[in-house]
Amino acid sequence: MKACIFWNRLQNPCLKFQSFIFFCSVTVLICFTEPKLCSPQTQTLVLPLKTQQIPSGSLPKSPNRLPFHHNVTLTVSITVGTPPQNVSMVIDTGSELSWLHCNKTRNFNNTFDPTRSSSYSPVPCSSSTCTTRTQDLTIPASCDSNQLCHAILSYADASSNEGNLASDTFYIGSSGISGLVFGCMDTTFSSNTDEDAKTTGLMGMNRGSLSFVSQMGFPKFSYCISGSDFSGLLLLGDSNFSWIAPLNYTPLVQISTPLPYFDRVAYTVQLEGIKVSDKLLPIPKSVFVPDHTGAGQTMVDSGTQFTFLLGPVYTALRDEFLNQTSKILSVLDDPNFVFQGAMDLCYWVPPGQPRLPPLPSVSLMFRGAEMKVSGGQLLYRVPGQVRGNDTLHCFTFGNSDLLGVEAYVIGHHHQQNVWMEFDLQNSRIGLAQVQCDLAGQRFGLSV
Repeated sequence: MKACIFWNRLQNPCLKFQSFIFFCSVTVLICFTEPKLCSPQTQTLVLPLKTQQIPSGSLPKSPNRLPFHHNVTLTVSITVGTPPQNVSMVIDTGSELSWLHCNKTRNFNNTFDPTRSSSYSPVPCSSSTCTTRTQDLTIPASCDSNQLCHAILSYADASSNEGNLASDTFYIGSSGISGLVFGCMDTTFSSNTDEDAKTTGLMGMNRGSLSFVSQMGFPKFSYCISGSDFSGLLLLGDSNFSWIAPLNYTPLVQISTPLPYFDRVAYTVQLEGIKVSDKLLPIPKSVFVPDHTGAGQTMVDSGTQFTFLLGPVYTALRDEFLNQTSKILSVLDDPNFVFQGAMDLCYWVPPGQPRLPPLPSVSLMFRGAEMKVSGGQLLYRVPGQVRGNDTLHCFTFGNSDLLGVEAYVIGHHHQQNVWMEFDLQNSRIGLAQVQCDLAGQRFGLSV
C-alpha cells in the first residue's frame, strides 16, 4: 500500500512507517508446461527479496514520542512499454491500482515516458474499465477535459498521486503482458520525496479487479522472509512443491455489502484468540468479529512492519506480557514515550546482555491456523534511544486505537520464517513454519 494506501485509505491513518527497505529483482522464470504454452496461470516467477536498514541517524529523535515513518519499499525491476523502458515498482499487498510516475511528474528522476511507447493507450472515461472496475478505489474515477479516465489516489500520510488510467505492455522476466491497466501519474505530492523518488511507481497486489496480480491471472502468490538477515523470496504463481511444509489454511473473510470501515479487497482473516506462552487471554471471540460498520477486521499485510490490535485486545496482551516479563526485564517508566505512535511497552536492556533473555511467546490464533511469535521478534531495538549504556527495546505489538485505526493489522515482522501463501483461487491464506534461507536455496537463490 505504497506508504499508506490502506483499507478505505482515507478512513484510516497510514501504517507504512517501518525502517527496512526491501529490494527484489526478477531472476528466475519457471514454466511447468512447454514454453509455447507458458502463461501466468502455468508459470511461477521467483524473486529474491533483500533488505536494507535505514541508518538510525535518519530517524528524528524526540525525548517523548517518535512519529511513525514511511520507509519500507518492496520493489521489483521490470520493463514497460514498446520499446521497453526500465521501471522500479513498489510491491504493495494493501493497494489495488498500479501506477507509474509519468514524465510530467516533478521532482522524480525515475519516470515512465508514455510518448515513447507505441503500445501506450489512455483509458477513456466512457469505458467499462473506468466506470465499473474502479469501484473499489477510495476516490471514484472521473472524466478530465479530454474525456479520459482520471484517478486520484490519496494516502493517509497526506501524500497523493493524480493522473490518467492507461494500458500498456508490462514485461516480467521473458513474459510480456499487453493491455495491463495502470495509472500514469503526472501530479504527485509526497511527504517523503527522497524515499518515493527511488522508485518509478507502485504495483498493487490486493484482491481488487485492477490489481496487478488479478490482471496477471496468477491463482496464488507467496513470500517468505528470513528471520536472520531479513532476506527472502517472493513467488508469483503456484507454490505446490513437495519440500514445503504442509500449510495450515485460514479462509479469507468476505463481506459483499459495502461498509464504511471494511476493505472488501484486503486480505482479511478471522482472528479468534491470542495466547501468551500457553495462557489463553480471556477475550471473547466476539471482540475479533467486525461490527456493523466493518470496524474490527483483521488484515494480513506484508508492507506493515509491526502488528496492531484494537485497544481492549492490545491492553490484555500488554498486561499479560508485562506480567510474565516483570522479573527478567527492566520496564521503561515513562508514560510520555510511545514508539511509532502506538507502542507503549518498552524495556531497557543493559550492554552486558547481548542477547535478550528467554521471552514468553505470543501466538495469534486464526480460524484454522496459528502464527507463533517468539524470541527476538517480540522486541525491537529503538534506534538512537539510550540511557547510559542501556538500549531501548519496545514490544512489537501496538495499539490501533492510538493511531485511530479501526482494524487489526498483522505486520511482516511477525511473519519471519513463515511461508505465507495468498491463494486467490480458493480465497484463503496458508501458513507454515519454514527456514526461509533454506527455501531460497531450493530455488537457487542466495537468500
